[in-house]
Amino acid sequence: MSVLAIVSIKNGAPTKSGLEAACYAADYAAAKGVPSIALVAGEMSGDGSLGSTGIDKVLHCSEAITDSGQWAKLTAAAAQKEGASAVVASHDHFGRAIAPRVAVRLQAGLVAGVTELPANGLVRKNVFSGKAMADVAVNTPTAVYTVTPNAYGVKDASGDATVESFTADIGNVREKVTGFDSASADGQVPLPEAELVVSAGRGLKGPENWGIVEDLANALGATTACSRPVSDIGWRPHHEHVGQTGITIRPNLYIAAGISGAIQHLAGVNQSKTIVVINTDPEAPFFKAADYGIVGDAFEVLPKLTAAAKELND
Repeated sequence: MSVLAIVSIKNGAPTKSGLEAACYAADYAAAKGVPSIALVAGEMSGDGSLGSTGIDKVLHCSEAITDSGQWAKLTAAAAQKEGASAVVASHDHFGRAIAPRVAVRLQAGLVAGVTELPANGLVRKNVFSGKAMADVAVNTPTAVYTVTPNAYGVKDASGDATVESFTADIGNVREKVTGFDSASADGQVPLPEAELVVSAGRGLKGPENWGIVEDLANALGATTACSRPVSDIGWRPHHEHVGQTGITIRPNLYIAAGISGAIQHLAGVNQSKTIVVINTDPEAPFFKAADYGIVGDAFEVLPKLTAAAKELND
């Protein structure tokens, strides 16, 4: 018996969402009293710091794999080899593409977007766009879980994991990646992984005014985002659109300036740990969801917040 985590690699190191999946698997394995194992594919030095998450062993496939079907076959083979009773992946594009395939191959129950460790035979996840929580039971011998980004976090157990070479018959490539363009500019953390986000809407009045949003984001080390109308009219790129029809985020801090707070936007950001709303309209719906609200002009408030952030950093 064991718990297996699928960990994505980027630039030779595990991604943040991959580390979160590893932490979840390590803690779940510790609670069950069984070994925790991480599966990685591609170039990586040593254990990739996965031992610091509590992982006991790393299965390392030296071949870089981009095909989801091949990843599923590799994962199923690893799970069968190690007798895994649970397989854990991140609830991002990587994990969502692989986990259902793995569940079918292992004839395992799948719970997507979990936020807590299983307890008493149940595991908790968000439902209805984060408006409620559901406790789900998995009745199959093996379970597959995907972990919501920023819901579980990354710990440092200051340990080392043993590394073992691993390979399996994964068949032929059916998906081919011909190129990759990063959606994040200026070294920003991708939105699904960001812990700090500064967002704005039509209250900024035009794309030429976005400098004050970027200035605050740079001062905080945050990632920029926007509402759907802003991306639809071309003020900002679509990969910055957060909301029910865009990217769902769960940062520690979400600052929203000039966004009224339509229900579709709230559905994508309401799991943020702290929400700060800046709007000239005291009746804006967003204030009802905010932890902190500022009734004021974004053109006056944002520069003051930027100055305060820079003063704290000095």
